[in-house]
Amino acid sequence: MKSLLIIAIISLTAVINTLAQTKTMNVNSLDNILNTLYAVISGEKGEARDWELFKSLFHPDAKLIPSGKNKEGKYFARFMNPDDYIERSGPWLIENGFFEKEIHRQVDTFGNITQVFSTYESFRSQADKKPFMRGINSIQLLNDGERWWIITIYWMQESVANPIPEIYLPKD
Repeated sequence: MKSLLIIAIISLTAVINTLAQTKTMNVNSLDNILNTLYAVISGEKGEARDWELFKSLFHPDAKLIPSGKNKEGKYFARFMNPDDYIERSGPWLIENGFFEKEIHRQVDTFGNITQVFSTYESFRSQADKKPFMRGINSIQLLNDGERWWIITIYWMQESVANPIPEIYLPKD
């Protein structure tokens, strides 16, 4: 009986360490945190998202800020924290299917802060060939010496009146 308890404790510790290491790997480099960000919100219709992993990418005071034009044609910004985003967008992502793929990245770093302009294409399914939407995520990150934190994601969709500039598109 004592042997089974010891084996159970060792197994549980191994699982906890593996999970902790996996989460740490997701935030130990700029590439990893950005790739994880796109992967965690993407999934086929009906596929649950790992919202705990999503929240682990963000600084406790982080903001997600979609922008665009309202019905009156005026530009707006809506400020959310990660929980607000999950509440507002989570059900839609699962009900409709959603894949966001980065197609270009421009990175500027000074000290421990980084600004990324990440151009994306959005699809309903991974099998789709043509995106239903494109835009730019302006992502601000902090490296606290131990890991990367997303501080802000501020984004806007492309429109006929506001196409994505060539500088933010892939070079063929």
